[in-house]
Amino acid sequence: MRIALAQINPTVGDIAGNLKKHLENLEKAQAAGAQVLLFPELSILGYPPKDLLLKPVVLARAAGAVEQIAKASTNITTLVGTVIKNPASTGRPLYNAVAILRDGKIVATRIKSLLPTYDVFDESRYFEPGKDSEITPINDQSVGVSICEDLWNDEKFLERPLYHFNPIGALAQAGAKLLFNISASPFTLGKNEYRHQLFSFQAKRWNLPIVYVNQVGGNDELVFDGNSVIFSATGEILAQGNDFQEDLLIADLPPADHRPLATDHSPRTGIASVNAALTLGLRDYVQKCHFKSVVLGLSGGIDSAVVAALAVQALGKENVMGVSLPSRYSSDHSKSDASILAERLGIRFETIPIEAPHKGMETALTPLFAGTREGLAEENIQARLRGNILMALSNKFGHMLLTTGNKSEIAVGYCTLYGDMCGGLAVISDIPKTMVYDLARFINSDWEKQGKLPPIPEGTLTKPPSAELKPGQKDQDSLPPYDILDAIIELYVEDEKSTADIVAQGYDADVVRRIVRLIDTAEYKRKQMAPGIKVTSRAFGFGRRMPIAQGFDLRMETL
Repeated sequence: MRIALAQINPTVGDIAGNLKKHLENLEKAQAAGAQVLLFPELSILGYPPKDLLLKPVVLARAAGAVEQIAKASTNITTLVGTVIKNPASTGRPLYNAVAILRDGKIVATRIKSLLPTYDVFDESRYFEPGKDSEITPINDQSVGVSICEDLWNDEKFLERPLYHFNPIGALAQAGAKLLFNISASPFTLGKNEYRHQLFSFQAKRWNLPIVYVNQVGGNDELVFDGNSVIFSATGEILAQGNDFQEDLLIADLPPADHRPLATDHSPRTGIASVNAALTLGLRDYVQKCHFKSVVLGLSGGIDSAVVAALAVQALGKENVMGVSLPSRYSSDHSKSDASILAERLGIRFETIPIEAPHKGMETALTPLFAGTREGLAEENIQARLRGNILMALSNKFGHMLLTTGNKSEIAVGYCTLYGDMCGGLAVISDIPKTMVYDLARFINSDWEKQGKLPPIPEGTLTKPPSAELKPGQKDQDSLPPYDILDAIIELYVEDEKSTADIVAQGYDADVVRRIVRLIDTAEYKRKQMAPGIKVTSRAFGFGRRMPIAQGFDLRMETL
């Protein structure tokens, strides 16, 4: 059987555009002699469609698009991710389904059994689960067809399975000789390596080849990495799709001479995968929101330097504008580092000093501030003036404003509402400060390999981080060293460890309590920040649902 995996980048809700991608890939698969073509989960709508699923007109258009694909599926069986109505009088009104099409007809539908409701997933809001273990005959083969999460619940592999039902085991026991899985599995650091371990284990456990197609591209906070793959019944990779770009992977099962297919695709790992995910997520978010260009403030610091470089990688230098907004506290090296960065990136660079409006705000507030101690309110005037100016440029010239705060700062509230938090996308909001430095060094190295001058100046990499909102200010005046801070944030936010758990790992108790308190009290800020691109197991945003007004204090060790 010759199989084609159409790893497409759909736009959520753009049914006409997504249909075009389906028909183009269908034509290519037919020309290549494919007998079966697989598209990702909910491919006609794009994943995740969220409350678009509540609109009847969206469902009607999706159904019409599936009918058009069926008409074009001549001499080929096409599997399309879609939604179908639940005919029962109880339960959720929809099924997350795969439509199996051939020669103008929907010859079968299969329903997703396991509906994730953890992290960024909320499928039980819309879908009724199925218990579908029916075998699908495709080209004289007995095929088990499943959807995304159905492939992630092996009780012999997982320490604690989330579900009582194993759809893959049920399909294998029902007589499947081949497994198809259509997915929309978002990227997180290290996830593709974990997928390979899990899928290889299951292929060997059930002695069945696994054919897996995954969505690619950015949709809001999520980035889908593609990495479609085919495993043999012995758990070996037979064919591997591209990562972080669209692809049409074609393979024969069984392969000629029973040998793995030659492939040049080697999935990126580590910081290289993070760089690819952020670049793709930034590009798709800007373009799918119908912007062509971006603007950001360049402080001379590491965060804005990395965001600017990512923007150039994603959109091209001609579509990036950097702005220096120096105050009376801005150091000469910060201003020069910003200028050097912009020159090396080749982007438009403007300088707008904020001294005049800064003085104006101070003068206006003097009667009310008289007799008080100077502090945070005075410092934040500068950040909010910068946000105001950058938003004015965004409004005037149609640029999307990018924010430059990292996960470490956002975690503890070391950021200013309506100031440096202004913008349409928080590009590195899920990147801890220590990883920002790793990313900067990777970007410089990658540019050098391409024969280009490293864009991020050495001074930016080596100077102590500072918000420069008062004389001689350094981040570590207010925060512990970033390696310690990031470790505590990871334990508390991503691993859900208690204060006692973290202290037991050797961290100073007073430091841990202070950081935990800062994280908890900054929730109201994070609820108002721009969406950010998820790359870790637990990102701030809709995947971490913490109350703002709440009284549970995790620093208290006893009742």
